[in-house]
Amino acid sequence: MADSTEPRATTPPVKRPGQHELRGWTRLCLFVGAIVAGFGLVLGTGVAGPEVSQIVSNFGLCLGAIAAAVACLIRARSFTGRARWGWALVGLGVLSWGLGQSAWIYLESFQGEEAPFPSIADIGYVGMVLLTPIGLLVLPSRAQNLANRARSVLDGLMVAASLILIAWIFVIAPLLDAGQDSALALTVSLTYPLGDVVIVTMVLYMLAQQRRNGRTFTQLALVGVGITAFAISDIGYAYLSLIGGYSSGGVTDIGWFAGFSLILLAALKPIPAYREDEDGEQHDDNAQPVGILLPYVAVLAALLTSVVWYSRTGYSNVLFVSCIRSALILLIIVRQLLTLRENRELTRTLEARVAARTAELLASEQRFHALVQHSSDVVTVVSPEADVLYQSESAQRVFGYPARFLTGRRLTKLIDPESGLRMAQALRQVAGRPYATTVLELPVRHRDGRVRQAEMTITNLLSDPNVAGLVLNTRDISERKELQDQLVHEAYHDALTQLANRALFRERLAGALQKREDGGEVTVLFLDLDGFKEVNDSLGHLAGDQLLVQVADRLRASVRDGDLVARFGGDEFAVLIESAPGTGDDEAALVAQRIIEVLEEPFASEARSIHVQASIGLAAAGLLATAGLLADAEADIADQLMRNADLAMYKAKSAGGSGYASYDPEMLSGLVARLELEADLRVALERGQLRLHYQPTIDLATSEVIGFEALARWHHPERGLIPPGEFIPIAEATGLIVPLGRWVLGEACRQAVEWSNAGEGRPVKMAVNVSVRQFDRTDLVGVVAGILAETGMPANQLCLEMTESVLMTDTDDNLEQLVRLKALGVTLAIDDFGTGYSSLAYLRRFPVDTLKIDRSFVERLGALTDDTALADTIVQLGKSLGMETVAEGIEELGQLDALREMGCHFAQGYYFSRPVPAEEAGRLFLVGSKVTAA
Repeated sequence: MADSTEPRATTPPVKRPGQHELRGWTRLCLFVGAIVAGFGLVLGTGVAGPEVSQIVSNFGLCLGAIAAAVACLIRARSFTGRARWGWALVGLGVLSWGLGQSAWIYLESFQGEEAPFPSIADIGYVGMVLLTPIGLLVLPSRAQNLANRARSVLDGLMVAASLILIAWIFVIAPLLDAGQDSALALTVSLTYPLGDVVIVTMVLYMLAQQRRNGRTFTQLALVGVGITAFAISDIGYAYLSLIGGYSSGGVTDIGWFAGFSLILLAALKPIPAYREDEDGEQHDDNAQPVGILLPYVAVLAALLTSVVWYSRTGYSNVLFVSCIRSALILLIIVRQLLTLRENRELTRTLEARVAARTAELLASEQRFHALVQHSSDVVTVVSPEADVLYQSESAQRVFGYPARFLTGRRLTKLIDPESGLRMAQALRQVAGRPYATTVLELPVRHRDGRVRQAEMTITNLLSDPNVAGLVLNTRDISERKELQDQLVHEAYHDALTQLANRALFRERLAGALQKREDGGEVTVLFLDLDGFKEVNDSLGHLAGDQLLVQVADRLRASVRDGDLVARFGGDEFAVLIESAPGTGDDEAALVAQRIIEVLEEPFASEARSIHVQASIGLAAAGLLATAGLLADAEADIADQLMRNADLAMYKAKSAGGSGYASYDPEMLSGLVARLELEADLRVALERGQLRLHYQPTIDLATSEVIGFEALARWHHPERGLIPPGEFIPIAEATGLIVPLGRWVLGEACRQAVEWSNAGEGRPVKMAVNVSVRQFDRTDLVGVVAGILAETGMPANQLCLEMTESVLMTDTDDNLEQLVRLKALGVTLAIDDFGTGYSSLAYLRRFPVDTLKIDRSFVERLGALTDDTALADTIVQLGKSLGMETVAEGIEELGQLDALREMGCHFAQGYYFSRPVPAEEAGRLFLVGSKVTAA
């Protein structure tokens, strides 16, 4: 019953018991109940005889007390603070009783004499009466204030006094009447029932305070029932001891054994976890006023008991009973005075809380009023007919009208008719539905004449007696609308030229296709500037941007009213033309021609005049309709039309630029075929479908095969043999030439080493073509060096052939690459020499070893033509520069004789051999040391 202001500090968090723990405790209850039943059966019936009953009683009580004590001490170890001490003291009290019982057994069973009363055993018994109440007092309970603690003490005293009075009537008075040998024996006899009364009082009051949903309610209930059983046995023991009729093994001992069994079960029962509020206080969900009524119930029971006792015995003037009754009356008066004081304190507290709440409501009302008056929203309360019932002062700050100007007037009459009609419809929409809300946007004229965009939220609060109207929350969203319009414009227009961008163009195109009339036409012009990259590279991006702005201005001036001009990015523009039936193709062509003409005029720049031209592709929707695509719901016709115009633009650009071309379905089929061929080429590289053929190189002086040129061949599994002229340009354009060239170089070097080993070390000169795309990569030298090291190919037996374009592009970077390749020891050759634009300066600057005369100069040798003179010039040029020359494309003996006469060093051509697979090329190298006409 002691109070604690720190209940959580005494008890650590306990896990909620699992089902298996509860089932285990239930089985324990059944087991203990069976033992108690057997104990009671042996002692109650005496079937085993007095001696056996005495032994069972003595040792059973001793073991039961010790087991209950051990269980209490184990329970104490699972707690901390006051809970640990409380359970420990209860356990020590029970252990003290067990030790007293051990002394009783010793005196009665082993001394062979009747134990005296009182004896040394009573010291242990009295120890439980002292320690157990202390343990219950130490156990923590709910935190209480001073008044509650005082009331708890008074309630406990009232219950204790009532129980003492009842115990006096039923126990103590009979004992006094029975008489006693000594005062010590009488005191000891009275200690047991009075101690039990105190313990039962404490347990009952703790149960009443804790309520049924407390964490230890069951434990305390079991302890209370056990102590009650104890009290019954103690009363019987005291009475029988006074009259000399007590002996071990009687029915009286059953109550003690049952009490220890219940204390054992209470100590071993699993304890549930805390169930707390956010502030940590424990709940009483179904609180009953048992704690308040218990003292009065006890007093009423004592009163009824005393009345019955008076009626039976006739004693009316017993001093002890009178004192107890007087004490009860005094306790009741004090408790009522305390309750009266608490009621007065509660009344003052309620008055203070009401005053504080009233002040809080007043402050809240004033705060709400200030917030409404100074809010950025204009708050208006109107009737269903739009008459203004209330208007906040913020209307003057937002729209310039004072509140008194609007109050009492009909709001729909103060705005334009169209907005007034929309507002009236919105008011009717929500008026029939309580708490309904709707939002609308409408223009509101400011008092200074400006038109502002307003967002109005209408809420139906007609059913709210504090408002009784329709509430309009209005805010000025003009700046937000302007920002939205600006963002939309930026999202659909090019930032540099302010033309429409791709997104807007596509939307307008889709709309035009949707509303296209029968016989009408929708045409897309796709325009790309010729030479714009050179302007950017030479004059800088600022000059390029200025040029794009001027081009946009000219495009606007060139198109018709209603035509849409857009910039897609970079130097790409587009024009959307919608034509009436019968005029579509002609009007689009006229617009395209007009654009070409206006762009031919030079553009002004800070430094110089700039000349640019345009390539234009035209794509008409009528062609798609003819193909039946416009009826296909799955096809994105707008994207197809834009793609077709793009293809037509590339057709115009390939024709030399500064012109226009109309889309033809063959363009798409060619593009699709190119894409399919590109995809197949990637697969061919991954799956190793490419092969090398080798064309021999002949020494014209000895007619011996001194080497080969490696040429890639592709035998497609479905299309058959694909000429190099078809897949090599695709590889160049897509970058696949880089892995293709690496594979050709590695395979050719491996094959050359294999032939050289088969020919007992005879050297094989292997020529491999290297593209411009490979020279663009900085790892070319590393790749060549790695392949040479991997295959064991001598560097001086490898010849890398390049076109003249390598010498003309990125001159310094390519020169560095060539110098590093030359440092490896490889031979460098210029393929198809004479067809490009290289100059003698480049030939002297670059470390080139060989010139290969193009077949176009060789095919007409033997006749007195300019080609003969050119071929002879190339041979003499190579000699003067210390370079070897190789003639390509020899097919006739006359060509061979002419080249020998000029002094050309080496030759290739069908006259000797076509490019052949590796096996046949190996036989040419190993078997035939000299070759004749193939």
